[in-house]
Amino acid sequence: MTTGRRDFLKTAGVTLLTLVFPGIFSPVGAKENTFRVGAPQFLKSSYPQPLTAKRWAMAVDAAKCPADCRDCMVACHALHNVPDFGNPKDEIKWIWRENFADVFPNEQHGYSAHILTDLQPPVMCNHCENPPCVRVCPTGATFQRADGIVMMDYHRCIGCRFCMAACPYGARSMNYRDARSHISELNKNFPTRAKGVVEKCNFCEERLSKGLLPACVEACTQKALVFGDVEDPLSEIRLILEKRFSLRRRSHLGAGPQIYYLL
Repeated sequence: MTTGRRDFLKTAGVTLLTLVFPGIFSPVGAKENTFRVGAPQFLKSSYPQPLTAKRWAMAVDAAKCPADCRDCMVACHALHNVPDFGNPKDEIKWIWRENFADVFPNEQHGYSAHILTDLQPPVMCNHCENPPCVRVCPTGATFQRADGIVMMDYHRCIGCRFCMAACPYGARSMNYRDARSHISELNKNFPTRAKGVVEKCNFCEERLSKGLLPACVEACTQKALVFGDVEDPLSEIRLILEKRFSLRRRSHLGAGPQIYYLL
């Protein structure tokens, strides 16, 4: 009787602990890959937590970008399997550089300083507050996340190019040819695109989910790119924008671009 009662109390205790702390007696080698709100400290996941924001944005200090630097482009295109067809007609680009006069045509005049006219700032999808590309997409292949990132579902894209016509920044590229045979080194962790699919910058959302900054930001040795939550008053990007004068591309169109160029 005494032994039976002792075994019963042990079993009841283990059961109670299992109910209070689920997973504490999981099999050896099992990994906890999610963190439950309210879980004890010792149950937290060892995996990096995703980066989150109310509104992601980027600030570009164009004066810090050397004219011959392509580090951000190389990193971005390699990571996202951007093909190189070898000719301007079929060019696919997620991030590239343009002359200041082309980026800001309304900001130029006959007396503009050479320091501005000589700039070639990097440009990409602006992940607008009010993205026209989202409104015109007939299949929902282009959509906007709650944190402002304008995304693409490549499987739903039918290649109608309405989004390309609607984008005032030329930030989208069309795969007129099969891209897979024109990728020098395939990144198996990111999907390739088929012929007839549009693509563009995605603010490296796949890296944000792993707690990493966008590849272009990480690759920029000049620290010319600042990425963060523009709605957080204590974030680095917010503090910079409050101290420095900045321009946004074609802001008069009402799209609300979220790439800011510091001058």
